Amino acid sequence: MEPFRVHILGCGSALPTMRHYPSAQLVEIREKLFMVDCGEGVQLQLRRCRVRFTKVSHVFISHLHGDHCFGLIGMISTFGLLGRTAPLHIHANEQLEDMLNRQMQLFCRDLGYEVVFHAVDASCRQVVYEDRSLTVETLPLVHRLPTCGFLFREKPSLPHIRRDMIDFYKIPTSQIMNIKNGADWTLDDGTVVPNSRLVTAADAPRSYAYCSDTRYMPLLYKEVEGVSTLYHESTYGDDNLPMAEKYNHSTARQAATVARDAGVGQLILGHYSSRYENETVLLNEAREVFGNVKLADEMAVFDV
Repeated sequence: MEPFRVHILGCGSALPTMRHYPSAQLVEIREKLFMVDCGEGVQLQLRRCRVRFTKVSHVFISHLHGDHCFGLIGMISTFGLLGRTAPLHIHANEQLEDMLNRQMQLFCRDLGYEVVFHAVDASCRQVVYEDRSLTVETLPLVHRLPTCGFLFREKPSLPHIRRDMIDFYKIPTSQIMNIKNGADWTLDDGTVVPNSRLVTAADAPRSYAYCSDTRYMPLLYKEVEGVSTLYHESTYGDDNLPMAEKYNHSTARQAATVARDAGVGQLILGHYSSRYENETVLLNEAREVFGNVKLADEMAVFDV
């Protein structure tokens, strides 16, 4: 099975701490790297995570709060210093484009590669990226300004060839793709070998939903139903529920409620308030509602 992983670069919230960086992630899927949010210090975190970050092709910004986008201009500059030539695609609210262009004019002259901006409408669900194996959709969220999450979903793949049967029937390699696409095989004596004997079922498509920042949305589960892995902000615990409601954030228990109602495979908590020196309290509250919960942490890697 091809790798599908989430690398956590930062999982803190707006106020900097010595324990957590602001929000940033790398989604690694089938040898492609996508960045979700881009908080301060992201280029240092990219160095630490030991992935080929020069392969990052698309950056998806959930909203225009600084802890989710202040690292963008620094990363763009760093890519230029490293001699990048491939285009970098930025998907974000349209208000960012003019500001980003002015920053690049001031700090990133003679960049050496193109930065392509794609305006995202956070108010509706839409596909913002697609290739042969993957789609990325927006997930409208409720925060203090236009905000969306992102849903990465694999497209269905072809079934697996049974090498033992291919060898047994001496089927030429030139016919492999035909068989993957459903063809039977006819022997010299006219006997038809059904396709079901030549292949095994394809891997089930995997999916990853990123939901930060947002207040608790009782119906959000319908948008992320059945995803393999859900990252949902858990800025506060039950002790700070009024703060969550005031600032349009969620508690760990609320994040777990979304995960439970959606029937997801696993839940990752993140975007922790600086009030918490130990996030175990958030983990425990979430596990009272949903069993398979994990805490995000810098340099953690999760298999989707």
